[in-house]
Amino acid sequence: MSADGLVFAYRLTRPSRALGWKDLDEGSGEDPAWVHLERTVPAVGRWLRERSGLDPVVVDALLAEETRPRSASFGEGMVILLRGVNLNPGALPEDMVALRVWIDPRRLITVRSRRLAAAQDVREEVEAGNGPTTSSATLLRLITRLIGRIGPVVDGLGDEIDQIEESMAAHAPRELRARLAALRRKAIGLRRYLAPQRDVLARLYVESSDLFDDRARLALRESADSMLRYVEELDAARERAAVISEELTAAAGERMNRTMYVLSLVSTVFLPLGFVTGLLGVNVAGIPGAEVPFAFLLLSAGLVVLAVVEVILFRRWRFL
Repeated sequence: MSADGLVFAYRLTRPSRALGWKDLDEGSGEDPAWVHLERTVPAVGRWLRERSGLDPVVVDALLAEETRPRSASFGEGMVILLRGVNLNPGALPEDMVALRVWIDPRRLITVRSRRLAAAQDVREEVEAGNGPTTSSATLLRLITRLIGRIGPVVDGLGDEIDQIEESMAAHAPRELRARLAALRRKAIGLRRYLAPQRDVLARLYVESSDLFDDRARLALRESADSMLRYVEELDAARERAAVISEELTAAAGERMNRTMYVLSLVSTVFLPLGFVTGLLGVNVAGIPGAEVPFAFLLLSAGLVVLAVVEVILFRRWRFL
């Protein structure tokens, strides 16, 4: 985090020129500038409200605590709220990072709450002398880098579901259902912001704004198509996870039913045997065979024959 809130600022020339707070007064310089700010630093809010020349509604949008992807035109400029996957150490990708953007012909102001790798990528290009030289081209480069990092995360969801499908026979259903639930939550968290971001990009290339030329609109359309594909893949991943979870539940239920069926058959086989042995075990006078030496052997043989007869009958009745 930058202590004074100015993460970096450049005059978009070749070679680029780094700027400080004193260079960022409204209207200073003829070449477009890119200013990247830290939202949580109080100095940023003061500069945006007092020295940037932006409409208070725009400033409120740039400093909002919670944002969803959207865009709105204000005069010759536009405020755009975007999201990128969170690739910071120890963070969850679905805990997406907000990028708040103001763009007009003279400058691009981006505001962050957490580090965003896409902005760092474009910064390195600017510093290397091969970066964009207009505010609209810089925004398009940022959008391209944002989407480029979303793709591997979305594709990784599909790969994880493929692995779960392949390992259904080797792992316990409870473990797999827990993994599927985590994947579904991840897909839902990503889709929450990617679906409206797809609509924002689609709206940008159809709006009649002088900020974007025909080539830029074509790039925006490609970005919107990529976002559409990612949203569709997230929907497919969520549905696949739900189907696999249902299959695991059905398989577990089928195994349980099979086990209960086998136990029922065993109980049915031993029910007559238990009845006979229980009856003969009554401690009263007159039990048949009490005085016969080989009566126990005859009883045991009879019980075995009874059990065999029951099994034969169950097979004939197709219970087994």
